[in-house]
Amino acid sequence: MSQISASSLAQRRDALREGLPATVALLKHRRAAEIDAGDIDDYVALNWMEWSGGGLRLTTTGENVCKQFSVRGSGA
Repeated sequence: MSQISASSLAQRRDALREGLPATVALLKHRRAAEIDAGDIDDYVALNWMEWSGGGLRLTTTGENVCKQFSVRGSGA
């Protein structure tokens, strides 16, 4: 992780943030197998998702990120 530049890390975080609503939709439709394993690892590392009882779920932090993205996307 130390080899990744701060700007690359910020870009990756932004890409994950933008993809989070689609990822959540896949989870809601029980299609988690379609989520890239690297994305899952990154979401877990960011504390936006967590493993619970063998399943993947959004954390409170992840819910807040989704809410921020939807507010920003609606022009509010």
